[in-house]
Amino acid sequence: MSRRGPAVLSLRRDATGRFLPWLIALMVFLSTLAVAAAQLLSGWAQRWDSGLDGSLTIQVSPVGDVKKGDGTPAPLDERVQMVLHALGGVPGIINARPVPMADAARLVEPWLGDGALLQDLPLPALIDVTAGPAVDVTALRQRLAAAVPGTSVEEPGVWLRDLRRLARLVEAVALVIVALIGGAAVAVVVFAAKAGLAMHQDDVDLLHVMGATDSHVAGQFQRHILRLSLTGGVGGTAVALVTLAVLSLLSRTVEGTLLPPLTLAPLQWLVLAAVPVVAGALAAISARLTVLRALERLP
Repeated sequence: MSRRGPAVLSLRRDATGRFLPWLIALMVFLSTLAVAAAQLLSGWAQRWDSGLDGSLTIQVSPVGDVKKGDGTPAPLDERVQMVLHALGGVPGIINARPVPMADAARLVEPWLGDGALLQDLPLPALIDVTAGPAVDVTALRQRLAAAVPGTSVEEPGVWLRDLRRLARLVEAVALVIVALIGGAAVAVVVFAAKAGLAMHQDDVDLLHVMGATDSHVAGQFQRHILRLSLTGGVGGTAVALVTLAVLSLLSRTVEGTLLPPLTLAPLQWLVLAAVPVVAGALAAISARLTVLRALERLP
């Protein structure tokens, strides 16, 4: 009775072969998009955390109350130099660099365009400052306002804190969605395996009479489910990758400065390509365990 019987189960003609690949394709498609969203949000949050750590932006108003010796208003360039001189005496200031007016103009081009309106609009001068943790921003703001009226100090990290928190939250939600889709996929596979086993109950009994073990029977269902899952998973991933590639190309044509482009690193693309493999392995293991458990309960 230890002899293994032949693989006579005609599983390819089952009804599961018609609907299971489509269901797996849909679930893998959604999972791939969710994983891509999680990777994008994680990259954005890390970039914001590292790029704006200790960063300050000083704005010098184009119209100020600083007077020269003859009573005329001090020009903007002169007031910028006064701010830089005042920053030189502040402990903890690592670097201070005036932002060229051309770069400042490009920051508002997405909203105002590059026409006559932008050219005639008086823009404030910007100074990019890198500050150490010992800098008291409130004291610095008061010092600069007293030395050069019309000067303001902005902390990009403050107004981006909520944005980073939102990115982390959406990233967590995306991962939860992946987990839920995985659970739904396992439920579908379990149902398909049980349905297939019920349809072939007589054939399974015959295999047992011929000496086939439960592991041999479960292996047939496992390979069948694996083939269907990989077929649907590869198709769903391919559609998802094409969708992401199109979105990445479209994002490069959108003018804006708030969000980085929708691009993924090569390693991140490889992670997405591995989604159908993981889905196929999960489906095969679920099918095998389901059939083995069901066979153990048979008399």
